[in-house]
Parts: sequence; structure tokens; C-alpha cells
Amino acid sequence: MPQKKLLLILPANPRGFWGKVHSGKAGLIRLSLPTIAALTPSDWDVQIIDSRVQEIDHSIKADLVGLTAFTGEVPYAYAAADRFRKAGIPVVMGGVHVSALPQEALQHADSVVVGEAEYVWKDLLRDLENKRLKPIYHAEQFCDMLNMVAPAYDLMDVKMHGGGYALQATRGCPFDCDYCAVTGVFGRTFRMRPVAEVVSAVKAFPGRDFFFLDDNICGNSAYAKELFKAIVPLKKRWGGQTSITFTRDNELLRLYQASGGRYALIGFETITQEGLAGVNKPWNKAAEYAGAVRQIHAAGINILGSFIFGLDGDDISVFDRTLEFIMENNIDAAQFHILTPFPGTRLYDAMKAQNRIIDTDWAKFTTCEVVYTPKNMTPGQLQDGYHRVYRQTYSIPNILKRVLRRFDSGIVYRSAINFSSRNKARRMPKPA
Repeated sequence: MPQKKLLLILPANPRGFWGKVHSGKAGLIRLSLPTIAALTPSDWDVQIIDSRVQEIDHSIKADLVGLTAFTGEVPYAYAAADRFRKAGIPVVMGGVHVSALPQEALQHADSVVVGEAEYVWKDLLRDLENKRLKPIYHAEQFCDMLNMVAPAYDLMDVKMHGGGYALQATRGCPFDCDYCAVTGVFGRTFRMRPVAEVVSAVKAFPGRDFFFLDDNICGNSAYAKELFKAIVPLKKRWGGQTSITFTRDNELLRLYQASGGRYALIGFETITQEGLAGVNKPWNKAAEYAGAVRQIHAAGINILGSFIFGLDGDDISVFDRTLEFIMENNIDAAQFHILTPFPGTRLYDAMKAQNRIIDTDWAKFTTCEVVYTPKNMTPGQLQDGYHRVYRQTYSIPNILKRVLRRFDSGIVYRSAINFSSRNKARRMPKPA
């Protein structure tokens, strides 16, 4: 029997400032398609196309095409799906957006996976082979993260991804922010992979550097401490996403660094407690930010701060105040987002009910463009302020102030991310 062909595709969004980054590379490898490839039985030939670094070849003959996409990428996924279906090839789609709006996706796909795929993927392939493919596959339970497959990195051009290798030790987040599509679609579940399995996966990575793709690597402090202790002997270097609340546990903070944690992506979101309360994130304490930053720096960890503009408490002063906070507290690097009501979130439901969503072109849902009516500024003021603060943060004088203010081993990380982000910022329009 000839081997069956599975083509897996991640579409790219050419809008905004996504796509390729410094040196022509894309960002981190996304684990969804390499994981699906690893779950696929050996009698299938699997090919992955990450169209951030490779054009989609619509002439490829396949027995099944699988696509995943964030909301901002989904129009391009739909376009690719339509072309393959027109050629007579069945298409399956999955991902957070598809999970939130499965009926929309079914206008472009023969079948959709809602939620996590681990427990339904082989059933889907079996049904396809038996010509009884169902429109929706939805696992009855969340993946328990035991005996997980290793993503098929061999099918990816890893050197074309600036972030290199990545893995998940946990899934979910114990918090429940209004704007977050993770909890909106998957609920407030927090699952932890056995530490020994994570250690084995890290050992298998070539080189020293990797990234934890977890939504909150410190979401369970006891587990995080056990994990960090176990990877100390590996002498690796890594980064991950964590809530700023990890500074409230001195042992956890120390182990983060001792295990090779060189930088932390932290969602500050906003510098006002009113704004944090407005998006259901009251556990972040704005008054404690400065002290927490000093603790993190004292531990030898670099900070990549994440900030959201356009919250209901924001007015046009928010941009200058945020930049002042970044510079005064020496935030090593920052990324900025425009508040975006993603489908599947409480924010989306609320803004839709209030008729505040002014654009439903999903391609604009990248957190780089305004798609709703802010409360205390115009959409134009929000867009211009976002561009301006990005450009100011990554001006040469401001980069040098943050990079050179501390002379330690993290200067290499700070330099790399600041100058990479500067390339992004320079492509942004200059506000009038």
C-alpha cells in the first residue's frame, strides 16, 4: 500500500510587524504542527510548511492538509484551505481561533479539532481512511501531559527560527484575565508534565539555549521549584513566561536563575491598579512593580516586559507614563500590544455586546492594530501612541541606557533583543 501524505501548514500574516524578524528569521518554532506530526502513525509521510520562512506550494498532492493559525493568521489559513479543497484534498483545521469559532472554520474545512488534539488526532485519521470523517473532533478531557511525544523538529528548519528549540512543561494558567484566549478556550486548567520527562526533553536539545513556551512556567510554585532543581545540573540557558508574582517567593526566584533562567517574559500589562482590575488581573500589584523589578535584576535575570495599551482606564497620557516607567526601572526590553478582543474571550463578548468592535477583519487582530473603540481616546490616538512608544523605546539612546546600565552576563541577551526589536520599531509609521 502506498504511503499516505499529510501536509501541515502554518500560514503567515504579512500585515503589521509579524513575520520575519532580524536576519530574515522567524520567531520561536510553534509546537502545534511538530507535535501533530509526531502523533501521526508511521504509515503517513508528513511534511510541514511554516510559511513565515517558506512559501506554501499549493501544487503539492496530499491525502490530507492540516492548518493551524492564530486569529491574525486565520484569513490566510482559510485562503490556503479553500485552494486545497478546490483541488479535491480534504482539509482539517485547529488552533485557538478555530476552537472559539468552529462553525466559521467549517466553511473552509472538512473537519475541525476543537481544543487539544492529542486524544483525537489518531481517531480523525482513522475516520478519514474509512471515509467517515466527522465535522468536529473535541476531546472529552484535557491532555494529562504524561508520556508526551517529542515534537518532530527534524521536519523543521530550526536555524530559520530566531528562538531555537522550545518545549512545554505545563499547560494552562491558574489566572483568568478577561483578554486571554488561553483560559477563554481551554478554561482555568493547569497541568504539569512529569519533571523527569521534561528533563529528558531538555537533555535532547542540541546546544545550551531553549525556551519554555508555557503560559506561566511558575504557575505552580512547588512544581516549578522541583523542575528548576532538576535542570540545574544540565547547565542550560533558557527563558520563559511567568507572572511577576514569582518574586514573592525568594527560593523560586533564586532557583529560576540557578537553573539557567536568563530572562523572563512578564506581563506587567499596565502601570495602574485600576487598569489591572479592569481586565481581571488584580493579583498584579502596580505599586509593587518597582520593587519586584529590583529583585529580579538582583537575582541576575533579564526582564522582557509586556504592556497593553487601550484599556478602559487609559487616556493619551498612558504612553509617556509607560515609557517613563520602563526607563526609570530599567526594564531590559519591552513589547507592546494594543488591547484586542479575541474571539473566545470575555473581552470579545463584552465589546461585541457594547458594539465597540469596529473591524472584524481577523487579519488585523495581531495586537498591532486598533479594531475597537477605546473609551478615553480615539482609535487614531491609540494607534499613533502605540507606534510612538515603540519607536521611542528602541531609539539608540534609550537602548544604550537600558543595555549598559548593568554590566553582567545578561548584556548579550539585552543587546540582541533590543536591536532585533529596533528593526521592528523602525518599520512602524512615524506619528504625525
